[in-house]
Amino acid sequence: MSNKLEGQQVLVLPEGSSRVLGRDAQRTNIAIAYAVANVIRTTLGPKGMDKMLVSELGDIVITNDGATILEEMNVEHPTAKLLVEVAKTQDKEVGDGTTTAAMLTGMLLKKAGDLLDQGIHPSIIIRGYDMAAKECIAALDKISKPVTLADTEILLRIAEISMGSKAVGVGEGKSFLAGIVVKAVTQVAEKDGKTGSVKIDAEFIKIEKKAGGDIKDTTLINGVLIDKEVVHQAMPKKAEKAKIALIDCALEIEKTEIDAKIEITSPDQMQAFLNQEEKMLKDMVGKVTKSGASVLFCQKGIDDVAQHYLAKAGIMAVRRVKKSDMDKLARATGAQLVTTLDDLSESQLGYVGIVEERKIAGEQMIFIEECKHPKSVTL
Repeated sequence: MSNKLEGQQVLVLPEGSSRVLGRDAQRTNIAIAYAVANVIRTTLGPKGMDKMLVSELGDIVITNDGATILEEMNVEHPTAKLLVEVAKTQDKEVGDGTTTAAMLTGMLLKKAGDLLDQGIHPSIIIRGYDMAAKECIAALDKISKPVTLADTEILLRIAEISMGSKAVGVGEGKSFLAGIVVKAVTQVAEKDGKTGSVKIDAEFIKIEKKAGGDIKDTTLINGVLIDKEVVHQAMPKKAEKAKIALIDCALEIEKTEIDAKIEITSPDQMQAFLNQEEKMLKDMVGKVTKSGASVLFCQKGIDDVAQHYLAKAGIMAVRRVKKSDMDKLARATGAQLVTTLDDLSESQLGYVGIVEERKIAGEQMIFIEECKHPKSVTL
């Protein structure tokens, strides 16, 4: 905040703050950036160590990931925040190398400080760094080699390098997980017929975690894993050569948008209402049955009466499935998501080899496997 007093500008700063100008400001910013980068220096490399971070609430985080450490540090200085953003951008764009990026930034700034002390103008230093960056990119382009999805060995080595910076970076776990990751990425990859470029959407690689077990218990499912259970005990728990229906509407009697009161004067009238409600639900189930579906995934609720008739028809049903999971199911099975039961027909159904409810770590889960062309997988 600033005011003018008798022609002079007066700065009003918050209590406890200070103002630094010129060369002192440059030195302060460089020193802070180098100090922040130095915090994560010991996490880098094969002998890098983990950091234990304790929040104000007593929550404990143990990690050697540069982006996580910098984010949890809760820094306030603008330069320190800039370094945190460098790590975040690296993590978002590449998924690895956050510690290296932050350390390089800190070291480049430190060397820039040495040049400033020699009296070199900042614009000359910036121009020199820009020229050096272009030379680095040219050198990388010269030594780099094109990699395709068929180069499995190279992809495995790349994955193992990234695994080396995580908790599984030692022993057989690194190679085991690297193999699974490469298979998953290869499965969901899509090649552009015109440009030849490969696009990989990480949204279609679902990761489902359960406590307990060993790293080698990790499994790649060429399909989808839904953290739900079959809605009715009488429904089948396994369906082979299943036809999949995906609906984004409730199998329930919806409430009216306006408040209304109905006066019932006899038990017969009450029974008539109940009979009509049951008939409507039975008709809804009839539309599902008519389509030929053997497994139903519903994004919304399924009434108890509808559950009964679905079970009676031998249809496995799962309710309140997340939108993201419905998208993965559509991609893996080839089914089309319909918003009304009137639109449901055999042409909208998908196909999979097996749909089965299994117990994993004490919880029931739905496995959708043996998809013909699975473009969505689960780890």
